[in-house]
Parts: sequence; structure tokens; C-alpha cells
Amino acid sequence: MQIKNMSRRNFIGAAAASMMGIAAVSLAGCGNNGGGSAAAGSASASAGSSKALSGTITAVGSTALQPLCEAAAEQFMEKNSGVQITVQGGGSGQGITQITQGAVQIGNSDVFAEEKVKDAADLKKITDNKVCIVGMGPIVNKDVTVDDLTIEQLKQIFTGEITNWSQVGGANAEITVINRASGSGTRATFEAAVLGDTKVPDSFKPQEQDSSGTAAKMVASTPGAISYVAFSYYDDTFKALKVGGVAPETKNVEDNSWTIWAYEHMYTAADPDEATKAFIEYMMSDEVQRGLVEEQGYISVSGMKVEKDASGKVSNK
Repeated sequence: MQIKNMSRRNFIGAAAASMMGIAAVSLAGCGNNGGGSAAAGSASASAGSSKALSGTITAVGSTALQPLCEAAAEQFMEKNSGVQITVQGGGSGQGITQITQGAVQIGNSDVFAEEKVKDAADLKKITDNKVCIVGMGPIVNKDVTVDDLTIEQLKQIFTGEITNWSQVGGANAEITVINRASGSGTRATFEAAVLGDTKVPDSFKPQEQDSSGTAAKMVASTPGAISYVAFSYYDDTFKALKVGGVAPETKNVEDNSWTIWAYEHMYTAADPDEATKAFIEYMMSDEVQRGLVEEQGYISVSGMKVEKDASGKVSNK
């Protein structure tokens, strides 16, 4: 099944319209052990219990996960009016830093905390919840005539070796590379899959953007531009490329034919408060996994035929 280009703005707008007098989520835009499956109604059951959930949750980090987290937060608050959830971007590095420091209730990340945190004591402070999979891929401005690039060609573009679209079968036009900031989990995932151990020359300094949304907008408005974003940001304002003849589709991520993908982690404290625990359970519920996850262009962990560890090693399930 191909990722459906449903606008996340349209979806979030529809979700907001259905709220009836419930406290609104504070959506601050910008710029990762799998949690066990929970029953679909586990998180919402508290609303009808003798002791309703209450509290404040701040989730910070991955902008690739942000659209899903925002939409799920809105639905969760409809069911639990005593809980206020604020979702912010900032990048995966920021999410992991803030959760290990205890500054937020949830740190969202496209990468394993082990990639960012070297102190074992800090890792013991947090719990990893893999809530879904996100595919990521290269996108270009609509005026670019190229539809397919190999991994090697992408590597040469993102290290400054290839600078004109004519070098890869396109028109004689300059390539404008739009990168993500250094703390971005999307960037870390893309570079691990595309660059591998290849070092980017110090002399190559493309522009950098702090968020996936901004990178997508820049590609759409800049002739000859190329960048990379999560499938959840795909829309018709730019063109998504094939890589090595493989299309950016769910089925290709599930069997690792499309190799640019990551878990979306929602890190919590090792012993989270009740509201945070209930929200994570809601994220893992069928309502979200079979609803929002698919509708917003993410992939359920249960559909994967492979798994990836913190070192990046992929193996069959």
C-alpha cells in the first residue's frame, strides 16, 4: 500500500473540529523496548472511573513524530479532560536531553537514546516505548525532472560531489541541498542509511533547517532543491523520489526494501506519572495503531517483518 498523501494539517483540523468544549492541546511546532500492546480502551477508561486522570504532560523532540503525537494528544484529551498535553518539536536530540534531565514527561526521538546518551546511569532513568515506524525519503522541487536516484548518487549529492542535476540525468540546473540541523533524528537516520561511514567534507556547508515542516516548505519553494523528510510530511507540493528503483511505500519499509526508516520512540521516566503512563498506553492501543498511525502515514510496529537494534543492525523477526 502506498503512503497516502493525506495532509496532516487537514487531519489535525478535522480532529480539532470534533472536540466539544474540551481543553485544547498546546501545539508548538517547529524541526525515538517496544512498549507492550495495551487494550484499546485502557487509556480512556479512566475518564469513566471514580478517579479521573489529571495532570500536565509535555512532550518534546522529534518533528517526524510530532504530527502523530499532536493528533493523538487531542483525542486523548477528549477522553480525559483533566489532562493537558503540550507537544513541541525541537529535534530528537532535544527530546532525549530533556527527558534524561527530567525536564519533560516525554522525549520523542527518531533514534535510540543509546546513540545520544553515553552515561549508563542516565539511560537507567528512562524507558523506551517504540510507538510506530516512520519511513523517510528524499524529496525534490517539482521542477526537478529526475524521479529516481541510487544510494550512491544521494551520497554524492549530500557530500557535495554532485552539484548539478545534469550529472544524474536531469536538466542543467544547480542542486540546492537543504539539510536538517545536527541534532535531528531524521538527519541521523538519513545519513546512517545513505552516507554510512562517509564523512561530509568541511568545505560542504548546505543550509540547515530545524524542522521537517520547514525543510519541506523550502524544497517546495526553491527551484532545484533536494532534502529529506518523514513520509508523514509527504504532500503534493513537492516530488518524492524513488531510491534504487524502490518506491517510498509502507510495504517496502516493512520488509526493508526501503532502508531509510526508524522507530519512533517516546521516552518516559523509568517510573512515569499516571497520566503519562495512560497516554503511552493510548498510543499503543488499537485505536491509535490501527487508526491514526496508518492515516497519518506512519507504520505500525506489528506490521514489520524486520527489526533494528540500537547499532543499526537489521534482522528478520
